[in-house]
Order: sequence, then C-alpha cells, then structure tokens
Amino acid sequence: MSVNHHDRPREKQRGPVVLRRERTSEPTTTDQRLLDSRGPSDWVHTDPWRVLRIQAEFVEGFGALAELPKAVTVFGSARTKPDHPEYQIGLDLGAALAAAGFAVITGGGPGAMEAVNKGCSQAGGMSVGLGIELPFEQGLNPWVDLGVNFRYFFARKTMFIKYAQAFICLPGGFGTLDELFEALTLVQTKKVTKFPVVLFGRSYWQGLYDWLRDSVLDGGKVGPKDMDLLHLTDDINDAVQVVRDAYRAWEVAH
Repeated sequence: MSVNHHDRPREKQRGPVVLRRERTSEPTTTDQRLLDSRGPSDWVHTDPWRVLRIQAEFVEGFGALAELPKAVTVFGSARTKPDHPEYQIGLDLGAALAAAGFAVITGGGPGAMEAVNKGCSQAGGMSVGLGIELPFEQGLNPWVDLGVNFRYFFARKTMFIKYAQAFICLPGGFGTLDELFEALTLVQTKKVTKFPVVLFGRSYWQGLYDWLRDSVLDGGKVGPKDMDLLHLTDDINDAVQVVRDAYRAWEVAH
C-alpha cells in the first residue's frame, strides 16, 4: 500500500462525520461545547438531548468492535516523526503484536499511532483506530483497517479499555499520560483485571517510574503491589511476552 501524505486534503473528524478542506475550520468541538459551562444558559435545554448522541456513540462503538479478536491498545505521541527511531519501534511493535495474533488499537492519529497501525496492517493483523474530534485538523491515519470516530473522550476511552487485554505506552505527551493513569486506576481498583500496562522506552519513562517509586510509593500514596502493575522495558519481545502471559491468565480466569 503506497500512501502519499502530500496528496491528502486537510481532514478533521466530527464523530462519524469527515470534514475536509475549508470545512475543517469549525472553531469548537462537541466535547468543548458539552464541558464548557460558561456563557448563556441554553445548555439547560440542550444537554438532555446530548444524552442521545452520547448513547449513539456507545452503541456505534460496541457494534463496530464487538467481534474484535484479542487486542492490545498502544498509545504514543502524535508528534513522532517518520524519521524518528520511535516511529520504527512503533512499526516493529505493531508487526510483532500481529505476529503474536493480537489486533492493535490506537487513537488512529499520526506519529507513533500511525507507525503501530502501519506495522500491524503490513504484517496482516487487524489494525484499529479510534479517532476523536479535535480543534485542529486530524483524520484517521491511512493504515487503520477498522476505524471509529468519536465526539466524546469518555466514550472513546471506554472502547480502549473494553476491547483490549493490555496497554503498551510508547513515549507520548498528556494524552498518553492520561490513558496510562486511567488504566492504572482501573486496575488498582479492580474495575478491570489481568490487565498489564507496559511502559516502552526506559530512557523516556524511567524518570516517571522513579518518581512514582520514590515519592508516591514512599509517601504512602500507593502500595507496593501497585508498582507491580507497571512493566518497564526496551525490548519488543519482552513487551509481547508480557501481553501473552496476561492473556493466558485472563483465559484461565474466564
């Protein structure tokens, strides 16, 4: 599959709707209009109707992903450039997960997400992207085989957790950190079980890991077992093996 990014028009998702070219200039997003309580009081009348749209996003997501095979959600920065070593890691990781029989789920965007989708798709695996409406232009990357676009972050986050058996976090920013700590909270509180969280890239994640151990753990804010939820590695085979072991444990439990 040959993809020339320079030939693609500007594109932005608004839930299931794709906006291209001059239509990408909408100033606000659906999430922003829901969460921003400032301004006129017309939200009193419109918010109850938003429930139907929120419901529709869950129905659409459940319907699209219900028959997804065993899968791993991989997060990483949308800012990772194709010539960066982390992009190659994403390609290799996506391919390795596909070879191990796992589908991959990403946020469907560019950068590290695109690399993982591409690696998986080229290796013959199921490459899934869950997009989100953002204020700036960002469509699903061309290596997504199955894509679902969301207006609301919370509906999208449910799909990341519900249809995956593990999380792997490549180096990323606020979005990656958000998903990382949400996953850890859900595992810690036993909302989900047998769910490993892999931090890939020791040089990137070691400072965070050390802070969690030396400040958060030593300060009594988490327990020793909570630190065991994190697996830090630089090795793709090691990351895939962690996922395999967790999936086998999940199979036994179910």
